[in-house]
Amino acid sequence: QLQLVESGGGSVQPGGSLRLSCTSSGFTLDYYAVGWFRQAPGKEREGVSHISSSGSSTNYANSVKGRFTISRDNAKNTVYLQMNSLKPDDTAVYYCAAVPGTVITTLSPKAYDVWGQGTQVTVSS
Repeated sequence: QLQLVESGGGSVQPGGSLRLSCTSSGFTLDYYAVGWFRQAPGKEREGVSHISSSGSSTNYANSVKGRFTISRDNAKNTVYLQMNSLKPDDTAVYYCAAVPGTVITTLSPKAYDVWGQGTQVTVSS
Protein backbone atom coordinates (compact mmCIF):
# COMPACT_ATOMS: atom_id res chain seq x y z
CA GLN A 1 0.00 0.00 0.00
CA LEU A 2 1.36 3.38 -0.98
CA GLN A 3 1.42 5.81 1.91
CA LEU A 4 2.97 9.08 2.91
CA VAL A 5 3.74 10.06 6.49
CA GLU A 6 4.13 13.65 7.67
CA SER A 7 5.91 14.73 10.83
CA GLY A 8 7.21 17.87 12.47
CA GLY A 9 4.01 19.71 13.22
CA GLY A 10 3.38 21.43 16.52
CA SER A 11 2.52 24.67 18.25
CA VAL A 12 4.62 27.80 17.84
CA GLN A 13 4.29 31.49 18.51
CA PRO A 14 3.91 33.99 15.67
CA GLY A 15 7.25 34.58 14.04
CA GLY A 16 8.46 31.10 14.89
CA SER A 17 9.62 28.28 12.65
CA LEU A 18 8.84 24.64 12.02
CA ARG A 19 10.17 22.06 9.60
CA LEU A 20 7.79 19.46 8.29
CA SER A 21 8.98 16.16 6.86
CA CYS A 22 7.25 13.80 4.46
CA THR A 23 8.44 10.28 3.83
CA SER A 24 6.94 7.38 1.95
CA SER A 25 5.98 3.82 2.75
CA GLY A 26 5.66 1.14 0.11
CA PHE A 27 7.43 3.10 -2.58
CA THR A 28 10.31 5.52 -3.05
CA LEU A 29 9.81 9.19 -3.78
CA ASP A 30 12.60 9.43 -6.35
CA TYR A 31 10.27 9.48 -9.34
CA TYR A 32 7.46 11.44 -7.78
CA ALA A 33 6.76 15.12 -7.70
CA VAL A 34 5.58 16.12 -4.23
CA GLY A 35 3.35 18.86 -2.95
CA TRP A 36 2.46 20.29 0.42
CA PHE A 37 -1.11 21.31 1.16
CA ARG A 38 -2.97 22.66 4.14
CA GLN A 39 -6.52 22.78 5.36
CA ALA A 40 -7.81 25.05 8.07
CA PRO A 41 -11.12 24.38 9.85
CA GLY A 42 -14.04 25.32 7.64
CA LYS A 43 -11.84 26.00 4.63
CA GLU A 44 -10.96 24.11 1.50
CA ARG A 45 -7.64 22.34 1.13
CA GLU A 46 -5.14 24.65 -0.54
CA GLY A 47 -1.81 24.07 -2.19
CA VAL A 48 1.23 25.50 -0.44
CA SER A 49 4.21 24.37 -2.48
CA HIS A 50 5.42 21.68 -4.83
CA ILE A 51 8.75 20.28 -5.95
CA SER A 52 9.87 18.23 -8.93
CA SER A 53 11.31 14.75 -8.49
CA SER A 54 14.88 16.02 -8.84
CA GLY A 55 14.30 19.07 -6.68
CA SER A 56 15.31 21.45 -9.43
CA SER A 57 11.86 23.00 -9.84
CA THR A 58 9.75 24.46 -7.06
CA ASN A 59 6.68 26.64 -6.77
CA TYR A 60 4.88 28.40 -3.92
CA ALA A 61 1.51 29.87 -3.16
CA ASN A 62 1.65 33.65 -2.89
CA SER A 63 0.62 33.46 0.76
CA VAL A 64 3.82 31.63 1.75
CA LYS A 65 6.32 32.91 -0.81
CA GLY A 66 9.46 34.18 0.88
CA ARG A 67 8.62 32.44 4.18
CA PHE A 68 8.40 28.75 3.28
CA THR A 69 11.01 26.62 1.50
CA ILE A 70 10.41 23.20 0.03
CA SER A 71 13.30 20.80 -0.49
CA ARG A 72 13.97 17.12 -0.81
CA ASP A 73 16.65 14.58 -0.05
CA ASN A 74 16.04 11.58 -2.26
CA ALA A 75 18.80 9.63 -0.51
CA LYS A 76 16.68 9.89 2.65
CA ASN A 77 13.41 9.48 0.76
CA THR A 78 12.16 12.66 2.39
CA VAL A 79 10.64 15.96 1.34
CA TYR A 80 10.77 18.93 3.69
CA LEU A 81 8.85 22.12 4.19
CA GLN A 82 10.76 24.73 6.16
CA MET A 83 8.31 27.28 7.52
CA ASN A 84 9.65 30.57 8.87
CA SER A 85 7.98 33.74 10.08
CA LEU A 86 4.84 31.79 10.87
CA LYS A 87 1.57 33.65 11.22
CA PRO A 88 -1.71 32.69 12.90
CA ASP A 89 -3.21 32.34 9.41
CA ASP A 90 -0.79 29.47 8.79
CA THR A 91 -2.64 27.38 11.36
CA ALA A 92 -3.93 24.26 9.61
CA VAL A 93 -3.45 20.57 9.10
CA TYR A 94 -0.60 20.16 6.64
CA TYR A 95 -0.55 17.30 4.17
CA CYS A 96 2.01 16.05 1.71
CA ALA A 97 0.98 14.38 -1.51
CA ALA A 98 2.79 12.76 -4.41
CA VAL A 99 2.19 12.14 -8.08
CA PRO A 100 4.30 10.02 -10.45
CA GLY A 101 6.43 12.03 -12.80
CA THR A 102 9.34 14.39 -12.78
CA VAL A 103 7.57 17.73 -12.82
CA ILE A 104 4.20 18.99 -11.75
CA THR A 105 2.95 22.46 -12.54
CA THR A 106 -0.17 22.69 -10.43
CA LEU A 107 -1.10 23.01 -6.78
CA SER A 108 -4.54 21.58 -7.40
CA PRO A 109 -5.12 18.74 -4.92
CA LYS A 110 -6.95 16.79 -7.63
CA ALA A 111 -3.69 16.26 -9.50
CA TYR A 112 -2.05 14.27 -6.72
CA ASP A 113 -2.48 10.54 -6.20
CA VAL A 114 -1.00 9.57 -2.84
CA TRP A 115 -1.70 11.44 0.37
CA GLY A 116 -0.54 11.43 3.95
CA GLN A 117 -2.70 11.69 7.06
CA GLY A 118 -1.60 15.20 7.91
CA THR A 119 0.18 16.95 10.75
CA GLN A 120 -1.26 19.82 12.78
CA VAL A 121 0.46 23.20 12.79
CA THR A 122 -0.83 25.77 15.26
CA VAL A 123 0.49 29.33 15.37
CA SER A 124 -0.72 31.23 18.38
CA SER A 125 0.51 33.55 21.08
